[in-house]
Amino acid sequence: MVLVQSQEPSTLIYKTMEFNSNKAIFLQIRDTILERILSGDLKPGDRIPSVREYGATIGVNPNTVMRTYERLTSEGVIHNKRGIGYFISDDAKDIVLENSREEFLKEEVPVFIRKMELLGLKPEEIFNNK
Repeated sequence: MVLVQSQEPSTLIYKTMEFNSNKAIFLQIRDTILERILSGDLKPGDRIPSVREYGATIGVNPNTVMRTYERLTSEGVIHNKRGIGYFISDDAKDIVLENSREEFLKEEVPVFIRKMELLGLKPEEIFNNK
């Protein structure tokens, strides 16, 4: 059995993105791609748009997209097939899930806990509030 991989790029995000001025644009693009992987919109083996195509689509400089792709490549989330394009790695979802959980526990949970302490909230108040 031979698997043939589509050479057509997935519809990564064919819409204009609204960027937050508090975070670097390349990281916001990265976050969007990671969310699409976790949600299942992007699957292992999916081809993503070229740097130029994606930059033009979302209205950013191709160098910004290239920085995003380089970061995702170094993380093992995507890989480049020379002359063909960028593809989602086979174990991308596992990598994203592990990294996202670690980031959540290190960055977001402490802020949440501190806010709970400041407000005098107990865990049972949070989890029993439906």
